[in-house]
Amino acid sequence: MRSHGRSVALLAALAIAACARAPVPPPAAPPSPTAPSPWWNGAVFYEVFVRSFQDSNGDGKGDLQGLIQRLDYLNDGDARTTTDLGVDALWLMPVTASPSYHGYDVTDYEHVNPVYGTDADLDRLVAEAHRRGVRVVVDFVLNHTSDQHSWFRDSASSATSPKRDWYVWSPTDLGWPQPWNPASGSTWHERNGAYYYGLFQGGMPDLNYRTPAVREEAKRIARYWLQRGVDGFRLDAIRHLVESGPGPGQAGSPENHVFLRELRAAVRAARQDAVLVGEVWSQAEDIASYYGKDGDELQLLFDFPLASAIVKSVNGGDASDVTYALSEVRREYPPGAVDAPFLTNHDQIRVATELANDAGKLRLAAALLLTLPGAPFVYYGEELGMQQPRNNDDEFKREPMPWDDSPKGGFTTGRPWYRLPPGHERANVAAEAKDPASLLSRYRALIAARHASPALARGDIAVLAVPSTALAWVRRGEGESVLVVHNLSPTAQAVSGMFAPGAAAEPVFADEGAALVRAGSSWTATLPPRGSGAWRLR
Repeated sequence: MRSHGRSVALLAALAIAACARAPVPPPAAPPSPTAPSPWWNGAVFYEVFVRSFQDSNGDGKGDLQGLIQRLDYLNDGDARTTTDLGVDALWLMPVTASPSYHGYDVTDYEHVNPVYGTDADLDRLVAEAHRRGVRVVVDFVLNHTSDQHSWFRDSASSATSPKRDWYVWSPTDLGWPQPWNPASGSTWHERNGAYYYGLFQGGMPDLNYRTPAVREEAKRIARYWLQRGVDGFRLDAIRHLVESGPGPGQAGSPENHVFLRELRAAVRAARQDAVLVGEVWSQAEDIASYYGKDGDELQLLFDFPLASAIVKSVNGGDASDVTYALSEVRREYPPGAVDAPFLTNHDQIRVATELANDAGKLRLAAALLLTLPGAPFVYYGEELGMQQPRNNDDEFKREPMPWDDSPKGGFTTGRPWYRLPPGHERANVAAEAKDPASLLSRYRALIAARHASPALARGDIAVLAVPSTALAWVRRGEGESVLVVHNLSPTAQAVSGMFAPGAAAEPVFADEGAALVRAGSSWTATLPPRGSGAWRLR
């Protein structure tokens, strides 16, 4: 496990700085005309908790019809307009049948949760999204089911049940704690005189991926949804699919990778362009292993270390954590791997709360995220500066989306299933949509800039040597070079000595007061407090 200490980060940053003054290395060869870049490389994804996005029937809970009604906010399908966010893909948190509010304990993998609507509603959502050029990725909870799933009820009914080995059973309590919480109780839970393994809780028994029938059923379900039109899956908790013992044996088993290669092959056979996005909440070395050998596992993996580093660097005004995280990606990830950066997600304190709702810091965090390589993910409401109480309960991280300043936020005509976020009277879509200086307007502009620049969307990255109060990199690809500079300081600063090829520059995105000039053999950028700029070099 790597250290997050400042001394280690500074050493890494100095190592990057030592080589960054050399000429920028050439980018990877651009895709040939016969092998275009896959749709997900460079795409901007938007994570949606359907229950909290838009209620269409007044029961206080968001649903698929409500999400359809709001699709034009996300992307209206017309590249000429500027009133939509412009995202390329949606990630839907679990929408299949489940007894819980969050949906991560599935009781039926093939049908929509009636709270959210019908199977036909999901089909219509996919069709309407596709009509706007937006892809749809759905959460696929592979690690476990609900204890109310018919499979588990059958498995628990008898030691001789045909589905007994679909779950992991022991005659005794083996006493393994959760690996991230050694003080927790056992992850083995009693049922009918025996003990089953449930890593997260007793209501979520783990499936047994040593059983061939379970592996085949998971692949069949994936094919089923691909045939229904979805464009891929976000895979939950995939470090924990197969366990070999307590502690380290509860995560990262080699058998995880064996199954994921099987799944990738099955998905590729069903839909060549489908994407698998993995949740591996770990360090860069572990995350990197889930791309597989020669890219035979997952195409995208969430970059948890980089997400933490962005928030820390923006909060502290020191780039060391980001430069270190980017150096880890360069060192650990396999060639050609596509990163999936983000700020925070549904399991974390929202970024607006982490940054104390500081407008300058939120604007800077957005600019960092959307000028990085890979496929960035935006959590719903993040583009508004949506806050939460500083409470780690998951419900607070998943409060209803505020569409206007009314008491119910335009989310529902009924009683909202959960309280609206603090400050929604000011941080809401209606208020920010008409304000060109709002955070929402900034997200729209940054995503538009990304779409307008092949280098920003899909290019590689070369980090440049600059003071630790700034970040600078060159993004290169598809015949284009873009110099990106960020000021992490609360005061204006000039960032000089940036060596990158080019004699002239034009802005792709630049804050008011940002400027770039050629000074001898290098570039100098002048940036306002916590300001950013991206310039195409000629």
